[in-house]
Amino acid sequence: MRVSLAYSLMITIVAAAGAVFIPVAEAQDASPWDEESHGATRLIAGATRGAGDSTRARAGIEIRLEPGWKTYWRYPGDSGVPPTLDFAGSENVKSVIMLWPAPEAFADGAGGASIGYHGNVVLPLQIIPNDAAKPSSLQVKLGYAVCGKLCVPTEAHLALTLSGKPGAQEPALVAAEARVPRHATVGEKGASLAVASVHRENDGKHARVVLLVKAPEGVPVSIFAEGPTPEWALPLPQPENGVADSAKGTRRYAFELDGLPPGASAEGATLKITAVSPSDAIEVEARLD
Repeated sequence: MRVSLAYSLMITIVAAAGAVFIPVAEAQDASPWDEESHGATRLIAGATRGAGDSTRARAGIEIRLEPGWKTYWRYPGDSGVPPTLDFAGSENVKSVIMLWPAPEAFADGAGGASIGYHGNVVLPLQIIPNDAAKPSSLQVKLGYAVCGKLCVPTEAHLALTLSGKPGAQEPALVAAEARVPRHATVGEKGASLAVASVHRENDGKHARVVLLVKAPEGVPVSIFAEGPTPEWALPLPQPENGVADSAKGTRRYAFELDGLPPGASAEGATLKITAVSPSDAIEVEARLD
């Protein structure tokens, strides 16, 4: 089973009998590093949380990149490809939920902007087991791109059996989970970082989306916009200097409605908006009327 992670959904594992492409690893905190050009990957394990039907085993894909090299978020921006995961051969794994820490934008070298990570990043996984009383063993084939001046397609094969106990990698996994944008609603009150409103504007020539974002004064904020399907390729929302709401700390961002797939209409479409500051990150869904 090959799964695109352009949009993070629950991944159902369908493993053929005997389809194991890597030896099953013993329970430990981390798998060996899989070294590739300009980077390396491994699986790390954390403590199991919940009980019964709410049991979630926890793990993470750790990607280590050489200085100056980057990899991509679920929506890569103007260029690039998101990671793909194949969990065939995993044992006692019903499904996996992929989580995405807050990304950053960087120049793609062709006049546009890509979205992703640099340095060291952990992509958290929540594993729903078939039997909560037994350990789960992950077999992962990871496809991802490592990019500097050029992009290098890379594939890693990783294996790890999860003990379910906290270990040496627990702090790294907790830190990565803390950087996953929290779910919020448009117009949410009381939060220091919030999307106050999202609406369409049309001047007769160009349709665009305008966002009002509440954030503490002087704190940098990056905004990312995704369409309802991976075929949408929306540009990065840009701040409109000198244009602000009357409420102190509210900023205005906008982007043109470019990059829609053929036949798609923005009217009634639900966009996913991610707002990221150095200390916080949120994700909201907004319907364009």
